[in-house]
Amino acid sequence: MKINQFYVDDVIKRAINEDINYIDVSSALVIDEQQMSTAVLLSKADGILCGLDVALRVFTLLDEDFKSKIYKNDGDQLKKGDIIAELTGHTTALLGGERTALNLLQHMSGIATATAKAVSLCAGSKACIADTRKTLPGLRALQKYAVMVGGGKNHRFNLSDAAMLKDNHIDAAGSITNAITRLREKAGHMLKIEVETRNLDEVKEALQVGADVIMLDNMSVADMEKAVQMADGKAVFEASGNITDETIAAVAKTGVDIISIGALTHSVKAFDISMKIK
Repeated sequence: MKINQFYVDDVIKRAINEDINYIDVSSALVIDEQQMSTAVLLSKADGILCGLDVALRVFTLLDEDFKSKIYKNDGDQLKKGDIIAELTGHTTALLGGERTALNLLQHMSGIATATAKAVSLCAGSKACIADTRKTLPGLRALQKYAVMVGGGKNHRFNLSDAAMLKDNHIDAAGSITNAITRLREKAGHMLKIEVETRNLDEVKEALQVGADVIMLDNMSVADMEKAVQMADGKAVFEASGNITDETIAAVAKTGVDIISIGALTHSVKAFDISMKIK
């Protein structure tokens, strides 16, 4: 998967403008602008690498003479102490771009690492791990790319991708049946419909009215298992809500098709990577 370069450059330029403003006083007033240096990106933990091309692009945009030697690629398993890449360029550009590059690289690698862990905890089941729209504004494509690198799948990217009738939609429409009926009257034939359900009665109603995907929101493992048995393959089931490392294996064993986890993107721990000037 290749992320649109225009999008990546826009993210980076906004970040650099925020960080450097018009001058990096620490570097510009101390380091000769012609000085060249070499630095390494160093892994300080075990996990999955993600976002290296994005990080390297930071330095390319700051320095037309920037060059790199790549030793690890996105999706590779990192061990503490691994050298990810070697960077050569103007010292002021390396120092000026360091924080922006690391912020993006650490965040994306953290998502990929957390996703890979969730995937491994569901091994042996048919459940796949998916993200949500609980992403940081402006970074959604980078975050969803990181989920894929970690072995997960993407939920919808935006509100236009598919219809997802959540509790507020259902309450406002009066019922699941009302909401889906109104939607089908106006929606095109390509539109998939997902319904969020809070109990087994709502699951039964969603099945009767023909929902394509049924979300089991904050349900007990026992109720999830009953819901899957009720459907008998007539709908795709997605488990969501307060799923942790301690509970995810039990959820996967219920027979659900998808386990969506907002924490993969909205509160993931950054992966520890540093940049060191040689």
